[in-house]
Amino acid sequence: MVELLTIDHVGHRGDGVGYVGDETVYVPYALGGETVEAELVHGHPDRRRLLRVDQPSPQRIEPFCPHFGVCGGCAIQHWQPEAYQTWKRGLVVETLRLSGIACEVAPLIDAHGAGRRRITLHARKGTHEVLKVGFAAASSHDIVAIDHCPILDPGLTGAIDAAWALAEALTIVGKPLDIQVTAANNGLDVDVRGSGPLPTKLIGVLSGIAEQHRLARLTRHGELVLMRDPPVIEIGAAQLALPPGAFLQATAAGEQALAELVLAHCGKAKLIADLFCGVGPFALRLAAKSRVLAYDSDEPAVQALQKAITSTSGLRPIKAETRDLFRRPLVPQELRDIDAVVFDPPRQGAQAQAEKLAASRVPLVVAVSCNVSTFARDAKILIDGGYTIDSVTPVDQFRHTPHVELVARFRK
Repeated sequence: MVELLTIDHVGHRGDGVGYVGDETVYVPYALGGETVEAELVHGHPDRRRLLRVDQPSPQRIEPFCPHFGVCGGCAIQHWQPEAYQTWKRGLVVETLRLSGIACEVAPLIDAHGAGRRRITLHARKGTHEVLKVGFAAASSHDIVAIDHCPILDPGLTGAIDAAWALAEALTIVGKPLDIQVTAANNGLDVDVRGSGPLPTKLIGVLSGIAEQHRLARLTRHGELVLMRDPPVIEIGAAQLALPPGAFLQATAAGEQALAELVLAHCGKAKLIADLFCGVGPFALRLAAKSRVLAYDSDEPAVQALQKAITSTSGLRPIKAETRDLFRRPLVPQELRDIDAVVFDPPRQGAQAQAEKLAASRVPLVVAVSCNVSTFARDAKILIDGGYTIDSVTPVDQFRHTPHVELVARFRK
């Protein structure tokens, strides 16, 4: 059944929000103030599929990607930039308000930069055993086959072609594949997951593809297939060799923006604990002026950080250690001599560590988050423990999506 709906506003996932009687319904790709025709999505009574925009918003613009609306990678390309940025900052403002956290929220920092420097492409056989390599479709497990993505960093040039070649070679395996590609300074770093063990002959074929596409490194589930050149990125004064499948901020500009905020907030702190440190995007920069204790549960990431420390001159001492901060958070006694703590947990936040911080006497805590909801939970723990939140800055490195990062400063 086709319904005529008036969209009230854009919701926190980027969907248009409308009302049918007392029910709230969500219409992807619709904007506030628009009148649209939509139909019910089977099995999802609160979801609608946009059929037509009868009365468009004056803020509606033409999407720049031909896959938009089918590919699930971007939720918003159809909204005028200033309105979109106001909405994205508003996601942070509203979540904090609903959590009872009163503080000023700075203007949104656009950190898209040159584009995404890491992607995960999916390879699946679909109808009639036709191979598809691309991104997941919107609200679906189907794959949208692509040969180009306009939001990628130029460093990922050739990534999609290489992924297609690898997927075609691995069709004999008959399994769905995930192909992670990272743009290093000296080439593409590719890790293929899902293939399972491979015969020697097929590994040889993959090596040939890696040579043909001039990949810096090709690994399978982290195991080396071929390395022409160890993939390296620059972090501050350091050259860091990436471990296979390493986590990095989505854009180089995003990492830089977050790091600049962290450094500014830490100020003249002499001893800083960098929790959930990863490969050291903050630790290696902080060590230009401060001593750093760095912790993360990802052992390959910590080992990569340790190697970068030993090969970089001019840094203050950094002690990097593998530690599961979810199970073994730093306790107040360990934090006794720390001047500042930086913590940047995964999306689930850092509740256990926040509780220990709240009980500590650390005078300065800088929180970095990619999930406003779990940040708000952890922030409440700190505030209830005696901290005052005095700065929140949202950072947009996932342009065209509802995802937003933030950096906040707490004092005790």
